[in-house]
Amino acid sequence: MKILVAIKPVPNPDEKVKIKGDGSGIVLDNIKMVVNPFCEIAVEEALRIREKLTGEVVVVTVGPKETEQQVRSALAMGADRAVLVEAGTDLDSLAVAKVLAKVVADEKAELVLLGKQSVDDDNNQVGQILAAVLGWPQAAFASKIEFTADNKKANVTREVDGGLETIEVTLPAVVTVDLRLNEPRYASLPGIMKAKKKEMKVVPVASLGVVTTPRVKVLSYAAPKLRAGGGRVADVAELMSKLKSEAKVL
Repeated sequence: MKILVAIKPVPNPDEKVKIKGDGSGIVLDNIKMVVNPFCEIAVEEALRIREKLTGEVVVVTVGPKETEQQVRSALAMGADRAVLVEAGTDLDSLAVAKVLAKVVADEKAELVLLGKQSVDDDNNQVGQILAAVLGWPQAAFASKIEFTADNKKANVTREVDGGLETIEVTLPAVVTVDLRLNEPRYASLPGIMKAKKKEMKVVPVASLGVVTTPRVKVLSYAAPKLRAGGGRVADVAELMSKLKSEAKVL
């Protein structure tokens, strides 16, 4: 089975990110970029599927040349090869999905895995739009993936507001993965060394013939307002009084 995994580099969640003074973006100077945590889960799941069913795992990302480092990280985990579609950082979800659809068609992938969302913009859109562009079935927020005996369908357990539901999708399909699907492996030293020699095809986005003009544009960024610290009350009566007179929620 050929599995294509779309990944996105994001600022390291452990680092403090600041907004530019004019609100035009995020200050990324000296900020380490990493593979989006949900995308790591997608890579791990693809590797586990390959171990059971054999096949090939191809990692793809859409972004500037500098994202090569994060792509190599996925290769070090065990992916077979990679495609880096070189583009700017101003692409919106629709444009990214169209680019990925072109790569999926060129690679003749049988299954596409993505993180359910990225931890920087939290849009949660690319997987669903990609399925619509391809005309493929989709299963979002997967916490378990199992295949039928003939490997032509997948039963995907997904998290919904009321708990869990299991749906059946016919392959090829698009699946976005959730946090509890698996625990990603660490890249071993041999894996890191092998990743340096694995194929990574760099494709200029202009060569794909895809219109990437963004339909959505971020106008400005702003930090959330600082919240006042909490306080203690002596009893329920005082709490009720503050909720009425100060918070004015009662």
